[in-house]
Amino acid sequence: VNAGAGSRAVEEKGGREKVAERNGVSTSVNHGRNQNQVVGARDNQADQSEKENAPAQPTPLSPSKNSNSMSTKQSLSTSNHTPSSASPSPQMQQDSPTTPPDPHQSTDVDAAPSTPSSALTAPVGIPKEVIPAMRKAFSNLCTNPSGVLFENQLLQVGVKHEYVGCQGRISVFFGNLSAAPLESFRVWVDDCDHLRLQKQGTQGLLEDDGCSVAVRTQAKLLLLVEVTAPFDDAPAMRVSFQTTEGVRHEYPLRLPIVATCFMEPVTLEPGAFMQRWKSLEGQDRECQEVVKAPPNATPIDEEYMGRIAVIITDGLKFGRCRGCDPTPWTVSGAATFRTAAKDLNGNNINVGCLVRVEANPQAGAFRVTTRTLHPLCSKAVKNVALVSIKLA
Repeated sequence: VNAGAGSRAVEEKGGREKVAERNGVSTSVNHGRNQNQVVGARDNQADQSEKENAPAQPTPLSPSKNSNSMSTKQSLSTSNHTPSSASPSPQMQQDSPTTPPDPHQSTDVDAAPSTPSSALTAPVGIPKEVIPAMRKAFSNLCTNPSGVLFENQLLQVGVKHEYVGCQGRISVFFGNLSAAPLESFRVWVDDCDHLRLQKQGTQGLLEDDGCSVAVRTQAKLLLLVEVTAPFDDAPAMRVSFQTTEGVRHEYPLRLPIVATCFMEPVTLEPGAFMQRWKSLEGQDRECQEVVKAPPNATPIDEEYMGRIAVIITDGLKFGRCRGCDPTPWTVSGAATFRTAAKDLNGNNINVGCLVRVEANPQAGAFRVTTRTLHPLCSKAVKNVALVSIKLA
């Protein structure tokens, strides 16, 4: 019994020693952990103290090229938009070489432009390929009562004009040839010192905001004119509109209102014509120029001279004076330029005009000579005669 009790005592003592041994290991481990926590806390307090006591660093005037990823993330986080991965950060944009800002481009990529793009670019003018046809159309209208003044894929401008003495009535039609409306359609006609102008048109056509011209419709302009003095230039007209794509077009044109529009034909006998012709000699009264016939024109013959005679009588509104020369290669005419200006006696001031066109069939050329009492009248008649002969 004692032996059994002794063995159990030994076993209990051995068990207590093992338990004690295990408790000692656990205690030492926990003690080590507590010491590490204390040391870490002391290190954190020391770092915080050093940060608080360290002098403040000056803020750099410009971002550094070596900015870390944290500053980049902070700068990106302040934006309300999430930039794509291809877009550089604000710091990288400032580090790259700078270029002068474009005054027509918004600096905010996400901001909508305050004005349409058409307002920031120059308007589209008359295409170069249209200019030759436009000049020919103008010349035709100087001697014809109606026709097309301008035409392209978007717009057609037609003119119909008639005159009595010093007054005229000009109708201008603006037709939309495109597949969409022409917006902000506006027309300007320059005022002239030698013309009194009254302008009427489609509602909005002459106003700042303009009007809208629907597809296959027309806007109309009516001009009532009265000439007050000799002149040698045609009034300027400017047409402006905007397409539905936002492209603005602006076409500078000339109205075919020329001095010969206000002529009244005069028929003179050969002797009377030659007498007045000689009385108007002088540098300030005569204009003369030689013009070649068009390259594709037929040889100058009597039929050709018949077309020249029609230009003088129907186009320039001169009365033909037959028999002034024994040769068939000369056409002579006379007219009176009417004005609304008054002299001291209250009579209208008029200017007598004479013209001669002499042909040289061998050289394929014409010499145009005009004589009037006013230099501008002489120049104006000569210019219209020249362009008309080129189209004969």
